[in-house]
Amino acid sequence: MGRRVSRTTRQERALRITRLQSAIAELESHKNFFSRQGELAPEGAWVARYQVKQPKKVYWYYKLQADKPTFPKTPPVESLSKYKHLGKAGSQDHIDSVMAVVRRTIVSELQKTIDSLKSSLIDVSFDGEQEDI
Repeated sequence: MGRRVSRTTRQERALRITRLQSAIAELESHKNFFSRQGELAPEGAWVARYQVKQPKKVYWYYKLQADKPTFPKTPPVESLSKYKHLGKAGSQDHIDSVMAVVRRTIVSELQKTIDSLKSSLIDVSFDGEQEDI
């Protein structure tokens, strides 16, 4: 025999499904917005500051660094590197890379949240919130 579900319970569940769908749609919209703003840095990449010491002088530079070889090396070498030199603070490459990392972080976090809400939606839709023990 099937379990009886009251009318109010069905209405309340339908309302929660609608809320979840609305939240997912809003987050998808935000994710698409940030994805369109420019290039996304590769997963596992970050901007790092490093120091070059020369006699009587110290210089600071920036690089985009990844946990695995990702960036094309300059010709004639045709392989990948973990590093991409960005130059001094405020250079166009430096700013572009910082923004690409920020966009990637935002998009990644939005996607994790969307995935979580989709799991919640499945639970609510298919009555997975309650389990008989």
